[in-house]
Amino acid sequence: MNKSVIVIGAGLGGLSAAIRLAKSGFSVRVLEKNTNVGGKVNFVEERGYKFDTGASLLTMRHVLEDLFKAVGRRIEDYLEIVSCEPLCRYRWVDETVFDASADLRKTESEIEKISLPDVENFRRYLADARCKYEVSERTFLAHSLNDLPRLLRPKYLKDLLAISSTQTLDRYNKKYFKSPKLQQLFNRFATYNGSSPYLTPATFALIPYVEFGLGVWYVRGGMYLIPKALEKLADELNVKIKTDCAVEKIVVENKKAVGVRLKTGEILPSDFVITNADAIETYRNLIDAPNRKSFPDKKLDKIEPSCSGFVILLGVRKKLDSLAHHNILFSNDYRAEFDAIFKQKRPAQDPTVYVCAASRTDETQAPEGCENLFVLVNAPYTSEQTDWQTEAKSYRDLVLKKLENFGLKDLEKLIEFEQIITPEDFEKKYNANRGSIYGVSSNGVFSAFLRPPNKSKDIENLYFTGGATHPGGGIPLVLLSGKFAADLILRKS
Repeated sequence: MNKSVIVIGAGLGGLSAAIRLAKSGFSVRVLEKNTNVGGKVNFVEERGYKFDTGASLLTMRHVLEDLFKAVGRRIEDYLEIVSCEPLCRYRWVDETVFDASADLRKTESEIEKISLPDVENFRRYLADARCKYEVSERTFLAHSLNDLPRLLRPKYLKDLLAISSTQTLDRYNKKYFKSPKLQQLFNRFATYNGSSPYLTPATFALIPYVEFGLGVWYVRGGMYLIPKALEKLADELNVKIKTDCAVEKIVVENKKAVGVRLKTGEILPSDFVITNADAIETYRNLIDAPNRKSFPDKKLDKIEPSCSGFVILLGVRKKLDSLAHHNILFSNDYRAEFDAIFKQKRPAQDPTVYVCAASRTDETQAPEGCENLFVLVNAPYTSEQTDWQTEAKSYRDLVLKKLENFGLKDLEKLIEFEQIITPEDFEKKYNANRGSIYGVSSNGVFSAFLRPPNKSKDIENLYFTGGATHPGGGIPLVLLSGKFAADLILRKS
């Protein structure tokens, strides 16, 4: 008889684990509390406008491709993946525009316009970023944290020490780049895992290589087609996915996960349980305190969430030719922005604004002659310091004014559709810890090792996937978390 697995949550991590285990002969059920699969990778469609409400780009596309290859499928039969050029358009208030490109000659030409000495600095920086990435790929991104003792052997220890750093990403970037604009641009990569460049270690200087070296990708038809493709793949492998099905508790007997209890009271037995729900919230709400001695409430409260996001979806009845697919409109004082978010836990009054206009690449995402704008501002995780019920409208006005100041004239008059998503919405809809987008922040030298590991320390046969566990948030890392959970189960079986 096949061994059974229940996966709590149909986010990318849960679907990744389910697909791999189903291919290996397990009987797999995925239980999703919301109506749609995908977790935070979701969508809104209104009046001919389509919006991805989570991830707006794909990096490390080989991780997604490897999932399809692992089960004998061709990704091309499920998804059309296209490159974005430019990778991103960066703009400052003084009207400086910088188009980052995977064609490094183009990028260097853009750097030359800002700071000629920094062309060579960029070459050295990217070479070091590549080295850091390659080390992490064969160590940190190749193993579960449960294998940490193995990683500390001499074979890997030299690699780990080579990329470890006690200095912050900001200090590191200032050593390389003379231009404050370029320092700010490369500080921005800390937000890939929802952290502050003034607190996160310089180890994360590897992230620029992920973008400049490996490319930025988009799925034609919208990023939400990724979870839909995984849903289709899971169905082909006989994974049973049930939506609108909320789990109330993980059933633990004799320190072993033996199933789940649904909100309806029904108990579903299983040999293994994988939770793709937020790992912090899983411990806090789905596991009784006596069964989680490694993660008592006091410890959970000390684990800092990543930042959240304030999102405005805008359907605009005009083509906005000044925009690329991906755009960053920088604040004047980056440190003040992150101090507001992480220290004061307040929305920044001069925020950096990210604008994704997928319709610049994909005409199916908006009516003819129109644009779909996904507008994202980094925001603090939820706390008593901010009441989004009362502040959302005024903050929306502040963000729109900034967009107009950056050249999107009369934007307010062009809006045909609008929706606001606040950190409180992320917290409520996805049970995200304090509304965090990326799970756990990396604001500290040892933060990566403080995440809940992929296999529970206290409860046998309980495993974790998702942004709040190892190796972190973002599409490729969440997919890897699913692989790690599946591999640990396969190793035990």
